Amino acid sequence: MSKKTRWTSEEIENQTGRVAIVTGANSGIGYEAALELARAGATVVLAVRDPQRGEEAAGRIRKGVAEAKVEVMTLDLADLDSVRAFADAFGKKHEALHLLVNNAGVMMPPKSKTANGFELQFGTNHIGHFALTGLLLDRLLHTAGSRVVSVASMAHTWGTIDFEDLQWERKRYKKGKSYGQSKLANLLFTYELQRRLEAAGAKTVAVAAHPGWTSTNLQRSSGLFRAMNPIFAMKAWQGALPTLYAATAGDVEGGQYFGPGGFMEMRGYPKRVQSNDKSRDEAVAARLWDVSEDLSGVHFESLLADRSPAAAS
Repeated sequence: MSKKTRWTSEEIENQTGRVAIVTGANSGIGYEAALELARAGATVVLAVRDPQRGEEAAGRIRKGVAEAKVEVMTLDLADLDSVRAFADAFGKKHEALHLLVNNAGVMMPPKSKTANGFELQFGTNHIGHFALTGLLLDRLLHTAGSRVVSVASMAHTWGTIDFEDLQWERKRYKKGKSYGQSKLANLLFTYELQRRLEAAGAKTVAVAAHPGWTSTNLQRSSGLFRAMNPIFAMKAWQGALPTLYAATAGDVEGGQYFGPGGFMEMRGYPKRVQSNDKSRDEAVAARLWDVSEDLSGVHFESLLADRSPAAAS
């Protein structure tokens, strides 16, 4: 990372000709990331659960960026049929995919399930994005300079991957612990994906970022966060900077993790940070990968085949 400590979106290199998907792009960090990528010239697909809100967000981007190239596509990460339909529709419209930003998520809702019967946070935040990445993998592998950026959280330190009860069916549900498990899973997935990409000789890289303490709609289910946000939280545009750095900066390498550079990584401008030891456990990551393939029905066959370097631009 550069010696400059105040990297901002103004330093994003020209993204003209590049195609990006940002999940959860209608508000918060996802919206800010989509806005800045569009401002830099990328074609940005706003992958959103509610198409009406997506169109409203696209309208705001177009109003702020006259030449913005933005599209709205429906994606519900809590429904694997929707994930498959999105990937299929995207593949029919776009030959290349330079950037997949796995941003959308839910945070500490009451106990509930996805359409496929998974605990909502684990199913949306991890399984949905795992499946999406796998289904879009061929597009990524055939696109030069492609990246997968997964948005994690400091809350990964709250989590443990409980393979005996991933869906909270036996133990008493604790929404904070469940959120932590899903965010830990995001990091385990990122690092394992990078290892498998390297083993396959692929040029695509997988990296992660976290927004520190940022006020977004994600926290609507937490009274504590809503009460404390006015005092401690950054605005969404600033919380999006680590994601944008991970997505666009020239010195980013696979398997890296970025977050705010201030006190306890809660605030500040982006820098490279370190996740905890649990997130680096390769045995747990490999087991989670196998379980995730079984649960989602999505297998990353492309990483098993010999591949030549990506050629599409």
